[in-house]
Amino acid sequence: MMNDDIQKISVSEDEIKHIVERLGTQISKDYQGRNPLFIGLLKGCIPFMSDLLKYVDIDCTLEYMKVSSYDGTKSTGVVTVKGGLPIVKDREVILIDDILDTGRTLDAVRKMLVEAGAKSVTICVLLDKPEGRKVDITPAYVGGLVPNEFVVGYGLDYNEHYRNLPYIGVLKEKVYSK
Repeated sequence: MMNDDIQKISVSEDEIKHIVERLGTQISKDYQGRNPLFIGLLKGCIPFMSDLLKYVDIDCTLEYMKVSSYDGTKSTGVVTVKGGLPIVKDREVILIDDILDTGRTLDAVRKMLVEAGAKSVTICVLLDKPEGRKVDITPAYVGGLVPNEFVVGYGLDYNEHYRNLPYIGVLKEKVYSK
């Protein structure tokens, strides 16, 4: 069972619900009357973005981008975009991701969107792992902080597994050091 691979739970299912409600409510207040474009970074954003939008009470539109910069547990430092950029010219963009770790992916995507004509790009992440940061980037909306441990669940994965856990947990090292 997947749960056997989890060392400890970092963020419970109940805590996640409170986080997404708080973030969705705040974004709704901040963007009242402004029709932002939410862009989720696939695949990790799916559970977070789906739940977050339940609490966003403003007119908005949605897009997704498939980006990658990881090989197993390590960031490659190279950001790859598959399928191209959504149309963002003159739009206020809220970039949604599951976790901000090194910052390379979100920084690269933010720069691409600005270059493509976005009016503004604001970042919203479920989790922030400041100890992993390699570039200077600060999200406007943060669900919570996590220490420098390998976390999975609620969209976060290890080799495409564990995304469907309803909580976020620390993966046992023996699982990914095989």
